[in-house]
Amino acid sequence: MAVKNRKQSGKAERDKSPLAAGKSPGRRGGRDGKGVNGPHSLGHIRHRLGLSSSIAAKHGLTVLLAALTGYLHWSHLSQLFENDRHFSHLSTLEKEMAFRTEMGLYYSYYKTIIEAPSFLDGLSSIMNDRLTEHPLVINTLKRFNLYPEVVLASWYRTFTTLLGYFGIPTKTCWSINRGEGLTPVDSCEGLGDPAFFYVACVFLLNGVMMSLFFIYGTFLSGSRLGGVMTTMCFFFNHGESTRVMWTPPLRESFAYPFLVLQMLLLTYILRTRTPGRSSFMVLGVCNLCFMLQWQFAQFVLLTQVASLFGSYVLGHLAAVKMQKILVTHMVALAVCFLLMFGNAMLLTSFYASSLVSLWVVIWLRDGIAQSFKPGLVIWALQGLAWVGSTIVLKYLLSTVLGATDDAHISALIKSKFTSYRDFHTLMYTCAAEFDFMEMETPVRYLKTLLLPVCLLVVAIIAWRTLQDVIRVMKDGALPPVDESDAAAGAEVASQAELVYHSLQLVAFAILAVLIMRLKLFLTPHLCIMASLVCSKQLFGWVGDRARQRVAVFAVMALMAVQGFSNLQSQWGIIGEFSNLPQEELLDWIQDNTRPDSVFAGAMPTMASVKLSTGRPVVNHPHYEDAGLRERTKLVYSMYSRMSGEAVQKNLMKLGVDFFVLEDSWCTRRTRPGCSMPEIWDVEDPLNVGRVPLCVHMSRNPRPHFTNVFANNVYKVLKVPKDGR
Repeated sequence: MAVKNRKQSGKAERDKSPLAAGKSPGRRGGRDGKGVNGPHSLGHIRHRLGLSSSIAAKHGLTVLLAALTGYLHWSHLSQLFENDRHFSHLSTLEKEMAFRTEMGLYYSYYKTIIEAPSFLDGLSSIMNDRLTEHPLVINTLKRFNLYPEVVLASWYRTFTTLLGYFGIPTKTCWSINRGEGLTPVDSCEGLGDPAFFYVACVFLLNGVMMSLFFIYGTFLSGSRLGGVMTTMCFFFNHGESTRVMWTPPLRESFAYPFLVLQMLLLTYILRTRTPGRSSFMVLGVCNLCFMLQWQFAQFVLLTQVASLFGSYVLGHLAAVKMQKILVTHMVALAVCFLLMFGNAMLLTSFYASSLVSLWVVIWLRDGIAQSFKPGLVIWALQGLAWVGSTIVLKYLLSTVLGATDDAHISALIKSKFTSYRDFHTLMYTCAAEFDFMEMETPVRYLKTLLLPVCLLVVAIIAWRTLQDVIRVMKDGALPPVDESDAAAGAEVASQAELVYHSLQLVAFAILAVLIMRLKLFLTPHLCIMASLVCSKQLFGWVGDRARQRVAVFAVMALMAVQGFSNLQSQWGIIGEFSNLPQEELLDWIQDNTRPDSVFAGAMPTMASVKLSTGRPVVNHPHYEDAGLRERTKLVYSMYSRMSGEAVQKNLMKLGVDFFVLEDSWCTRRTRPGCSMPEIWDVEDPLNVGRVPLCVHMSRNPRPHFTNVFANNVYKVLKVPKDGR
């Protein structure tokens, strides 16, 4: 166990000034009660907003409860992260090593900006990066969705500069005795520490996300009890809902809170008969923030427009409102394309093609409606027109623009339904998070009653929707939308949001079943749907309000049995991060290689090498670029059954000086067919049966390479200069 000793700074500590004690001189009260109901009084504000005192009190209570749940989630995340890593006791190098694989890559750009002479110098460095894919110069802001790092770095520089100007300390440093004959290290905590500041901002954002979940559940169900149900379900299924407490720098940690806000605003738009222009503007801003921060946002938004299209086809969403939503998506996508410096992957995505094809299908609705009666035929025609035109347009755009960066997505989907396999699809599917959902996940949903409750909610919505479908097929007319009858219009609008959320749940369920990692969308949406057990519209048949609340509290009590057990399991996770072999490797690289020495190796390790040593690397964990995938394939030929000469030529082609060899990558096998040599057998069947090259290199790398460093995990092989 690490022992913490206060590191002496040589400066006397400042006395805290009791600024809050005593009264400060303030403005005098107005005479004869003047100023009590002035233009800035609470009464005047309530009057301007059209709120009575009781409504204002209810809204205030909702906001207060939302803030409380946000604080609890922030505290929960912070404690889990600290318990798992003992982060406050780690040195700067250990904190950086704790950000493995993609996390370390993203954090490295934040580090670059805060260590640069100025913010603009740092921004220029990441926009003209020479370290990530040597010898290429790339705009990482275009490639890696790094706007979170840019914003946090600017905040950090402003925060430390401002407090430094006033002489206010921002961090406390300690000398940590690590024991076991290891040298002591310095460890700092406080917002003045870059890693501490970064993680604190991520957890704060996700605390706000939980506040949004409470408001979302309250708004959707029409009851604050629905907000309580949503947040309780989230906490009770926390391990299935998020992984931000283990992986703060991942893109989803920044992007998902904006999706929650976006879906809340979309629910408001669906419920409101005539939403104002400002509602669509805010929706567009949320779309933009979501897309700027995560390369996979386009796939999530694709499922959203598909769910909305389903609501439109069934007659629950007016064509005019649907078109406005589509225009909002299009404008946000166009702005994102510009801010991402023309990232072609956005324009050639299924999402972009879907927006255009949906617009055309809705535009042609009158012609289709005149030829066919409302019913299954016209619905099927609209669906087929949308799917077919989306696929054709997507591949036309990809061909014209020559974009292949997202080709692996199509190959990954193909591999899920066929026996198709190649090197890149196996790199994904052999990782557990990209495999099919394991059976344990729905079992966990059953134990907390989350799945049964949501199935009941969806069944009721489906039954009501089916009644509408039967009425349409029987009467030959769609339900009235945006008619003069306000009550009928409100009922249809309310049904639109319920149908949308149900279809969105189905879409998220399909994604989660195909790719386990995407259950991080499914579980929170299940929690949102669970709030509807508090809906008077759906469960008014239970009885009066008191009886319904009793039933809800009974369900919560049953959920809590397994839910609290899950929370106790999380709280029981106690660990302390340590990776001495990698620390030795990074120290050796720092002390024994030139700053311009080029490294290659396993993608997670290369992220750490770039982050902690600043050395150029030729490959990294961000696998969404076609060129990078081919580079990684050349690097990973070290783990194939090729000859040493062929692999040496591959590394020389990339300009590599040192290769970091890891025996675990040579022997690790998550399941049959998923060791690196077996993955290579798919691409290189001629050499099947030969001993993998990495086995030979681990024993004796000569004559093709020279072993210059080794410990029990890593070996550094130098590419001979005369071979270049």
